[in-house]
Amino acid sequence: MKIAFVGKGGSGKTTLSSLFIRRLAAARIPVLAVDADINQHLGTALGLGDEEAAALPAMGARLPLIKDWLRGTNPRIGSAETMIKTTPPGTGSRLLRLSEDNPVFAACVRPVPLDEGEAGLMVTGPFTEADLGVACYHSKTGAVELCLNHLVDGRQEYVVVDMTAGSDSFASGMFTRFDMTFLVAEPTRKGIAVYRQYKEYARDFGIALRVVGNKVQGPEDLAFLREEAGDDLLTAFGHSDWVRALEKGRPPRFDLLEEPNREALRTLHEAADGSYERRDWRRYTRQMVHFHLRNAESWGNTRTGTDLAAQVDPGFVLDERAVSPQPA
Repeated sequence: MKIAFVGKGGSGKTTLSSLFIRRLAAARIPVLAVDADINQHLGTALGLGDEEAAALPAMGARLPLIKDWLRGTNPRIGSAETMIKTTPPGTGSRLLRLSEDNPVFAACVRPVPLDEGEAGLMVTGPFTEADLGVACYHSKTGAVELCLNHLVDGRQEYVVVDMTAGSDSFASGMFTRFDMTFLVAEPTRKGIAVYRQYKEYARDFGIALRVVGNKVQGPEDLAFLREEAGDDLLTAFGHSDWVRALEKGRPPRFDLLEEPNREALRTLHEAADGSYERRDWRRYTRQMVHFHLRNAESWGNTRTGTDLAAQVDPGFVLDERAVSPQPA
């Protein structure tokens, strides 16, 4: 299952996504964590030191490898250079499975040991000095979008993506790639404003969206979130000495997390697990194609000198049946 954590900057979405990842790992559920935020903090939230986190391989720097592998023998894609972030898979494309070894994961995924179990971690990579003033961060997250477009995942395996802050999540079609989106909101006017904006943008795309309150200090905060978010409010996290220790670089064992916050994580897990029943692979594929055609028309055709609409395989549906032995 694919799960996204979104919210305004500073809302705590990276912290909550890391706690959710720890819960999955503790339950021995295969989990791939993806840091797609311009501020790369998911690695340290999972317990890596600053030097270890800085040494993680950047997906953005490995985009040529990613494109070349995913293209496979798809006759609709003339070369890896003509692939853009929204290029959908088709007959002959190589698909990704979390349970399989492949060059993309070998190059980009690194294991992160946790108290109980472990998680794989991929990062888009931070802005570099060479990027300043000349690059768009969404060119880096394009590597994540391509991988999600080619990923066939099952119920008992998770991809958890820490997304860019605020409405930047809508700068690509990646926001439609998830079975469940958890929007982390503080009990403030700004926190609720981001929720309303996200819900408005997502309204026409069938996005499963639930609000997760954070930094809730008492009944008044919880009542405020319930009044503003209504039935979209799923659960809330309160003060946590465990999280304070994590932020100081001294995380206690995960089983020492406060029970109310452990209960909130159980609620997230149940909601995420239940979302799999509503997965519609055909709609998922249609939305992929929709955003690819929009990107092709607005900039892709001009940049690549190719009619990118021809990359769409009209009879292809990304689902479990599409998985077959891939060419070496």
